[in-house]
Amino acid sequence: MNGNKKVPMRKCVGCQEMKNKKEMIRVIRTAENEFLLDATGKKNGRGAYLCPDRECLSKAVKNRGLERSFKQAIPDEVYESLKKEMVGIESR
Repeated sequence: MNGNKKVPMRKCVGCQEMKNKKEMIRVIRTAENEFLLDATGKKNGRGAYLCPDRECLSKAVKNRGLERSFKQAIPDEVYESLKKEMVGIESR
């Protein structure tokens, strides 16, 4: 066995680029149909990945990337809370 561990890659639902999973934000839908940002990447639920910047979030809103990932309509308040959390993440 060689020491090169495979880096998990995920596609951003905004910019459609493949990036390292650790650099991205996971948006999940829980069994109760709640949408949450999963900073740890460990929570249960159907996940979609976004780059941690507002541009990708607005692209995902425009191209309905999250709707496609979750195969359902996303309520506006979910996008609002995602925007708020993005600002918090960007200001770190």
